[in-house]
Amino acid sequence: MSESEISDSDIYLKETIRLESNNNYLFKANSGNGKSSILNFIYQCNQNYNGSIIYDGIEYKNSIDIRNNYISYVFQDFKLFNNLSVWDNIKIKNNLTSHKTDNEISKLLKEIGLHEKKNSLIKELSIGQRQRTAIVRALCQPFKFLLLDEPFSNLDEDNISIITEILNKELKNQKAGLIVTTLNNEYLFSYNKKFNL
Repeated sequence: MSESEISDSDIYLKETIRLESNNNYLFKANSGNGKSSILNFIYQCNQNYNGSIIYDGIEYKNSIDIRNNYISYVFQDFKLFNNLSVWDNIKIKNNLTSHKTDNEISKLLKEIGLHEKKNSLIKELSIGQRQRTAIVRALCQPFKFLLLDEPFSNLDEDNISIITEILNKELKNQKAGLIVTTLNNEYLFSYNKKFNL
């Protein structure tokens, strides 16, 4: 993006932006205006930026520890393994963190209507089912921030309501912050601050 394209941004080109855990933030922008990019910068899977990202006073670059323990991310394109089952996709994450028990994962799958699909391959699922799988996987780790990149774009209102309740409970339990990107739908979360990109 050119400097003129982001001159009105509440984030880009600003000297300092402070985000605090236990708060909810909304990043709004049109397509192509850097919503996914800003989350990728925070998660450090894209380091093509000028400036520093500091967590608890320490600048980090590509830290596995940060990704495994402090920041969880539901990517817009999900990043699932198409030839593995729903269960195996989720367990890959949970085996690294040991954050949830199998019973807890099963309970989450039942709550979001995927329990009967747990042995189905990702490539056999609808887009909405894949999106729900990615959300459950993101909850299988400790985090201080949960990043959601247009998280409900393929879900109906009933599923959005169910998942919002699950996420709010998880955020409260972990005393974690939420960062949501969206084109124009603010969903059912309450936000401490909204940014226009």
